[in-house]
Amino acid sequence: MSTPELSTPERAAASGRRIAHPRPEEIRLEAVLHALADPVRLRIARELANGHEDMACIAFDLPVSKSTSTHHFKVLREAGVIRQHYDGTSRMSRLREDDLEALFPGLLAAVLEGARRSAAPPDPA
Repeated sequence: MSTPELSTPERAAASGRRIAHPRPEEIRLEAVLHALADPVRLRIARELANGHEDMACIAFDLPVSKSTSTHHFKVLREAGVIRQHYDGTSRMSRLREDDLEALFPGLLAAVLEGARRSAAPPDPA
């Protein structure tokens, strides 16, 4: 008798490696803005928004130590900006775009567009 295949979150929960996240109704605007105000955390959000889903933490080329990187991911997760789960030994991250859009329509898109414009070289008009 075979057992049904478990989804990634179910496998993580079954292995005892569950990661706590705020429920959508617990996400606060102040926490989201605080999380995205830091340049490193904003960079993480921008990379996740650039078409990457379930990106491993080690895939980010961040200008900080591993422990500082871990802190930045924790701040983003606890603010409700990202959702994380384990896939084997890798901790995967993705933006909570749907939750944030439902709670704060247009906010994430505006912040990411502002960051993109700030990072772009000036137009030599």
